[in-house]
Amino acid sequence: MTATLEPPDILSPEFARDPYSAYRLLRDEFPLVWHEAMQTYVISRYEDVQRAFKDPVFTSENYAWQLEPVHGRTILQMEGREHSTHRSLVAPAFRGKELQEHFGPTIRRNSRELVDAFRHDGHVDLVDAYATRFPINVIVDMLGLPRTDHDRFHGWYTSIMGFLGNLAGDEAVAAEGLRTKAEFEDYMIPRIRERRANPGDDLLSTLCAAEIDGESMTDEEIKAFCSLLLTAGGETTDKAITSLVADLVAHPEQLEAVRNDRSLIPAAFAETLRWSPPVHMIMRQPAEDVQLSGGIVEAGRTVTCLIGAANRDERRFDRPEVFDLLRADLDHSRAFSAAADHLAFCLGRHFCVGALLSLFEIEVGVNDLLDAMTDIRFAGGEPPPETGVFTRAPGRLLLEFTPSQETP
Repeated sequence: MTATLEPPDILSPEFARDPYSAYRLLRDEFPLVWHEAMQTYVISRYEDVQRAFKDPVFTSENYAWQLEPVHGRTILQMEGREHSTHRSLVAPAFRGKELQEHFGPTIRRNSRELVDAFRHDGHVDLVDAYATRFPINVIVDMLGLPRTDHDRFHGWYTSIMGFLGNLAGDEAVAAEGLRTKAEFEDYMIPRIRERRANPGDDLLSTLCAAEIDGESMTDEEIKAFCSLLLTAGGETTDKAITSLVADLVAHPEQLEAVRNDRSLIPAAFAETLRWSPPVHMIMRQPAEDVQLSGGIVEAGRTVTCLIGAANRDERRFDRPEVFDLLRADLDHSRAFSAAADHLAFCLGRHFCVGALLSLFEIEVGVNDLLDAMTDIRFAGGEPPPETGVFTRAPGRLLLEFTPSQETP
């Protein structure tokens, strides 16, 4: 008697341990599957996920229940003119030249301070000592908020990410996220009002002063954007640094190539975004019935787009299970634009506005880490396991290294 093949459950412990095997099965046998507990369709093939990110029929109305309870209403759930106006208000601060000239010193200082704390030790948990703190500290400083509040923001970031990744609906995690929203609002709104009255040379002042065709952002909208920046900007860079370093240490010949030619850092980052992306799933909601591989998704249904599966689709990438920073089918010249081949930053109108910030932080961070550490190896000899379902990376990255003899 032949056993009936069942689709993998994306909430199961087995999936959490090894999503990549499940992704392969989903792509091959269940490209469209209904997940009853989450009330969502799950899609996994590159062509379907790419379409969900680019085709205007797929809206982001799902963020009204997914993000708004903890962030407030953000640019992610806006469409049409409202979206384009708000994106135009915030985007200038995150463009390459403006970003590097205005915030480059802040980014470099924060990276160097964290690296200097362990550069002579010969061992480090890179997650705790660097990756999870660097982007949050940068965001606090970019906003012009007190550096003494770094730890407070790190706590808020951890709580909000717990809320967003709470796919199983744990009530305690949800309650903590809502408590954090209230705390964050109580902290930010008075500072936004103060910055309107006394603007400075910082991102918060820029957001307060930004105006397009007579429209500017309200206090609540600025607060919501700052909350979104804290998590979206923090989580992607946090996990990207962790995964990128782990991927390179696991492939010593590619690590040495990057060490010897630092211009390869963006290529290595792009391949990490494809091979082990920080965010593994993003939701969309079609405004009308849509035909995808495997069947029809009805209007108004939530669709969970498995980025981690699509980025390893053999229908799109050659040898997708292989980490290769020089792969020919990943165009590095557009890897950090809305026309990227990988799907880690979404595509089209909702492409991540902070992609260039993330790239700049990665370039600064990896350069600092390679300058400080030689002979980098995993403590214990084996790559650490990844953890997480919604977002994913090693939870700890214990490294041993020989401190560089060069004076920083």
